[in-house]
Amino acid sequence: MQRKAWRKLTDGIIIVALQGPMLLAVSAPQAAAQTARAGPPNRTAAARRIHIPNRPATALFQGPQGKQGAEIYFDPVTGLVTLKILVQDPNGYFIPNIRRENFVVYEDGVRQQNATVEIEHASVSVGLLLEYGGRYQALSKAIGEEVSRTAYEFLDQIGRNDKVAVWKYGDTIEEVSDFSQALDTLGSSLTGLWKPPISELNFYDALISALGRMRAVKGRKALIVLSTGFDTFSKATYQDVLLAARQSGTPIYVINIAQPVRESIGIGAGPGPYARLDWKRAKKELQGLATASGGRLYSPQSTLNLTGIYDDLMENLRVRYVITYKSTGGADHGARRAVRVELVDPITGRPLEIVDANGGAVRSKVFFEDSYVPQTSAEG
Repeated sequence: MQRKAWRKLTDGIIIVALQGPMLLAVSAPQAAAQTARAGPPNRTAAARRIHIPNRPATALFQGPQGKQGAEIYFDPVTGLVTLKILVQDPNGYFIPNIRRENFVVYEDGVRQQNATVEIEHASVSVGLLLEYGGRYQALSKAIGEEVSRTAYEFLDQIGRNDKVAVWKYGDTIEEVSDFSQALDTLGSSLTGLWKPPISELNFYDALISALGRMRAVKGRKALIVLSTGFDTFSKATYQDVLLAARQSGTPIYVINIAQPVRESIGIGAGPGPYARLDWKRAKKELQGLATASGGRLYSPQSTLNLTGIYDDLMENLRVRYVITYKSTGGADHGARRAVRVELVDPITGRPLEIVDANGGAVRSKVFFEDSYVPQTSAEG
């Protein structure tokens, strides 16, 4: 008897990114060629626009966000295909309120008429990699205090179905808790962490190790790194860890604590041992790792209140539009099928208009192309 299962394929990317002033990136200029299903006849053009709520005028993260892995599932029993799509504005904020009739799905150029759309707030598995140490005693103490505060504040973001593992590193990586630990005991684990008076910071080695441990984790996942980005004695090089980030399948979200640490111990630009620390290079490398893995870099001025940053991070990780349809591709299993999704006005079939907080509307355009291979039975 054939059992029902889902097969996940990650050949491409499913992400909607609005480029420029509220304009969706174009993947294929065919939205107007095939009209969408007609919506309610009494809705005006203004009523059919998508209204974006008020939000900060700038992104909370720095630099570009890398491509995030596609989520495409095929059920060999029912023939259902499920796409999980991230829709964002130019500053990386999720765009809500997009209705079912605005999504149009094509498979091998054929419109799929039976698509349904929901919003998912997924449970997540998060690894926390915490920096503890430093070549100078005052630096080590400041890092430990900032990391402890930052990690503890993250616990407010955890849901009852989430899983968290914690590792800390200095000379070596050390497991604090694994994914099986009860969430209500994490607070005591974090507050009791020992802070070494002095140590090396083998960041590259620790990050490669943590990514390796995340590889076997299933479902929506991420590695959150609380670090200055300094590495003083790793066997691995930056190029080694950058390659590991690209290949890991785990997005890295970095909370760069460099600025709070510098202010905590009054590090300036003058002479002394701290002048040997290349803060700019460390931040640049953290940015590279976040981008390569599909994550984000945050560089707060203070760790006293990170609610906005953690809300932004977890929304980016958790929330997706979920499109499900029964493929009309027939019995030709094993052949790759191309899937394209567009955002359209259901009356005109033209690109969907999105309205900003000031009431100005712009057109949305095609935003997704990817493919999957249907299987006759579940694998693995």
